[in-house]
Amino acid sequence: MRSLFTRFLKTTALALIGAAAVSAAATARELQSPMSQFGHLDHVFVIMMENEADTDILGNANAPFINAYARFANRATNYFAVGHPSAPNYLEIVGGSNFGLNEDYWPKWSGIGCVDNAPGSTGCQNAFTPVSGVGVDNAVVATTKTASDCNGQLTVTGTAAPNNCALYDYPATNFTPKTIAHQLVQNGLTWKTYQESLPSLVPGAFGVNYSDGEFSSLSPVAVFGPGPIQKLYAVKHNPFAYFLDIETGSNPALSMNQVVDFSGPNGLWADMQTEHGMPNLAFIVPNQCHDMHGGVSGGTPICSTKTTDEANLLMQESDAALAKIVTGITSSPAWRKGRNAIVVVWDENDYENLANRVIFLVETNYAANGFVSTTPYDHYSLLRTLEAGFGLPCLNHACDKTSLVMNELFGFRQQSHH
Repeated sequence: MRSLFTRFLKTTALALIGAAAVSAAATARELQSPMSQFGHLDHVFVIMMENEADTDILGNANAPFINAYARFANRATNYFAVGHPSAPNYLEIVGGSNFGLNEDYWPKWSGIGCVDNAPGSTGCQNAFTPVSGVGVDNAVVATTKTASDCNGQLTVTGTAAPNNCALYDYPATNFTPKTIAHQLVQNGLTWKTYQESLPSLVPGAFGVNYSDGEFSSLSPVAVFGPGPIQKLYAVKHNPFAYFLDIETGSNPALSMNQVVDFSGPNGLWADMQTEHGMPNLAFIVPNQCHDMHGGVSGGTPICSTKTTDEANLLMQESDAALAKIVTGITSSPAWRKGRNAIVVVWDENDYENLANRVIFLVETNYAANGFVSTTPYDHYSLLRTLEAGFGLPCLNHACDKTSLVMNELFGFRQQSHH
């Protein structure tokens, strides 16, 4: 009887383990996604902007290019971020999950940990262990109990709903530890993230939590002076740095070598000049004085937003920076070859007492532009659309039923979305 009972326990335990594995596999998702109705994409240029609700910019005289571009390009008028702050939103765009990161924490870099040579810095507290295996992400709810986190967002029906974070409730879910970069490489396609103001004295992005374009968080304090340096580049805006396999670079096509500056021989401006210089996915991130973030800390204060005049100047500078990027792309040889799209999107509204609704614009080189869609979308819809255009499976929350492919914004107009 003892032997029989022991076998029963072992069999039951194995069955439970197997069921748990099946359950995890079922919820840690990378599923075959329906093909897009707008056809395949050759190049997509995703340009990330920061911390403004759509109502902050539309109609604002300090952003003439953006307002003109919003009339010219295709626009989603009900596009939402997925909660706050920046880092989770960036991860949600490229990986369909926040991967358990709920703040703008720096990575605990492989082999070196988190390094910050600034005197008295506490930035390495709560450093985030890079994603390396399946896990459970953080839930994001549409409505919170208090207004301290996210408030004032509008519901799908347009009625006021206080204390809202996201378009929908997103329960904590098992995640697949991948981004669209992983998927592209697995399918023989290419990617780069262009991060403005990476350090130039010791080039590279590995281990760098912030940089002023010359020095970085790794620079000895004796070199850059008695105080902290300005954080123009911020790792919280570089979601690919939060993945262990990209940090270690065992696959050269999926490594920190794909993290480059705007300038330099392999940077954004140089890559634009040749027909085959641009990757299939270009994830473009201006520095914090050019993306509307502002309030850069460290050293002499720059691009401050403490006064109305300073905030207006920041918007003007960011508007001009975005104009330079967009016009550079559309005049480049890479834009003229193949079926290509430019996406301009803001990460979130920076906890404003407004809707967490942000500007979302798409320009294509293969279909008419100027279309306006009122369909509710969010960052997961963007990921699913990019995956559909590249013929890739959907990842994590991009597989949710609410994560719709944005067909009409990328050129398929059979149904009216006005």
